[in-house]
Amino acid sequence: MGTAERGSGARNCLPLIILFSCCAKADEPRGVHWPSFRGPQASGVTEGYATPTTWNAETSKNIAWKTPIPGLGHSSPAIWGDHIFVTTAVSAEDDPKLKVGLYGDVRSVNEAVSHRWTVFCLDKCSGKIVWEQVAHEGVPKAKRHPKSTHANPTPATDGKHVVAFFGSEGLYCYDIEGKLLWRKDLGVLNSAWYVDPEAQWGFGSSPIIFDGKVIVQCDVLGDSFMAAFDVRDGREIWRTPRDDVSTWSTPTVHRGAGRTQVIVNGYKHIGGYDVATGKELWRLLGRGGDIPVPTPVVAHELIFITSAHGAQRPIFAIRTSATGDVAVPDDEPANESVGWVARRAGNYMQTPIVYGEYLYCCFDNGILSCYEAKTGKQLYRSRLGRGRTGFSASPVAGDGKLYFTSEEGDVYVVKAGPAFKLLATNPMGEICMATPAVSEGVLFFRTQRHLVAVAAAGDEAEG
Repeated sequence: MGTAERGSGARNCLPLIILFSCCAKADEPRGVHWPSFRGPQASGVTEGYATPTTWNAETSKNIAWKTPIPGLGHSSPAIWGDHIFVTTAVSAEDDPKLKVGLYGDVRSVNEAVSHRWTVFCLDKCSGKIVWEQVAHEGVPKAKRHPKSTHANPTPATDGKHVVAFFGSEGLYCYDIEGKLLWRKDLGVLNSAWYVDPEAQWGFGSSPIIFDGKVIVQCDVLGDSFMAAFDVRDGREIWRTPRDDVSTWSTPTVHRGAGRTQVIVNGYKHIGGYDVATGKELWRLLGRGGDIPVPTPVVAHELIFITSAHGAQRPIFAIRTSATGDVAVPDDEPANESVGWVARRAGNYMQTPIVYGEYLYCCFDNGILSCYEAKTGKQLYRSRLGRGRTGFSASPVAGDGKLYFTSEEGDVYVVKAGPAFKLLATNPMGEICMATPAVSEGVLFFRTQRHLVAVAAAGDEAEG
């Protein structure tokens, strides 16, 4: 276990070898660290390096390395310097099943067998496992959805600490070398559908680290809350109750003129909180889809929040200066705090992406829409794939390209801009549910059984 398989693209990882001598410096150039879900500020965007257009994981074309990761986990890679962190839940069963695709089965998977919740650290250049730590071992305290796992949240790092959140199995903080610094038991976090509480689907919100605080969003059936802990010792700094049902969104922190806020998606309660105190700054009540998953994204001084399921499927473009109740009546297109609304256009699973002047939103079935981010004007709508596969991983972007990953493992490379142009379709050869990470132009894909580094070919890197 843990041996990296070198591919034909391994030479393209050579620039990474000299990286770590300065990887923890505060003046690190853009495009190196990917510290939490969707990278810096959850933008999903990286710049400064050429990124690959074509590859094939099955034939090893432009594959730098491929390392087996045991168990099931939908957590994305987090990266600091030449360290990559991923989490997984390893079942005592030989082959725990995933059921991917477009379907409506809400029944839970009840796995009453022991699991090991594990954190892995890998070397970014070679794919070699540097260390692994078992955070918890036992029978899961809650069930999972057939498409979910017991290790969904992406870890977070600030270059000194690594935080892994396993929902009901606890919150864990390690140093960069793998030493456990502290852990918190937050109780059983019942991430179940409020319509049918027996449909437990697994905890999905990832932690983030900001200004020495570990921030978590725990929207569950029962006592939902936001909380901030001191990253050094786990001391609780603040906790704010939330009136909401189970949600699966990761919060976003935005530092703006005069205030820094934690922004959260929700069904009953979309809102922003002061990062220092947890005090509510603004709210949008009862206006989202009833199973919110996408993470808030900030660009052009607008907060893009989308959700789906149930009667509503909105996209909201909320101003970062919003205060109080920002609700927009159904017969109005905007107000002082909301720049624009698209009421039947929102994503269900994927977090949208703003790249340059454009907002891109992809439905579960591969329908991709492009909007002017500042105005909400739709520029195109096109389909990725044939409409028979699901899309759960969120897109990432860089070097003028967008990357959309299907559950079946095909990665669609789309040219950024106001007109649709598909540049390539690349097979990963495995189920792909996790959002990729990007560092120094290399794409890191978490597949069902591997972590895979995809590097640009020489002519791409030079171009």
